[in-house]
Amino acid sequence: MSAVLAGCSTTVQVEPPTPTGAAAEVCRRLGAILPHNLDGANRTIFEPASPYVAVWGDGEIALRCGVPRPGSMTATAEVLDVNGVGWFRDPQRPALFTAVNRSAYVEVTISNKHVSGAVLVDLADPIKKTIPE
Repeated sequence: MSAVLAGCSTTVQVEPPTPTGAAAEVCRRLGAILPHNLDGANRTIFEPASPYVAVWGDGEIALRCGVPRPGSMTATAEVLDVNGVGWFRDPQRPALFTAVNRSAYVEVTISNKHVSGAVLVDLADPIKKTIPE
């Protein structure tokens, strides 16, 4: 199932994750300090409302915190380090990045309208401040 879903209205539809315990707490803290703007796109309204989701632009960038470990990630998978945050790029879905070296997994979908490196750099500090390794 896709994290960002097309809808008939202008409101973006995103399937929220359901983290529990410590993961839910750190994800709520992350949501509170995420930037208003990422790579020129402003945060926008999405449905259903969730403290574990943030969306920029018209769904061009979507973040979901507290997702499961990526199913396609193997023990030998390449992980990119971006300012101290390890990102796994799903080979089946190249627009999907998951921060994997933290106590909660953070998934970011980035459309080709945006520079993925710039988005990941801007997300590194909020992730490091709120989600321990």
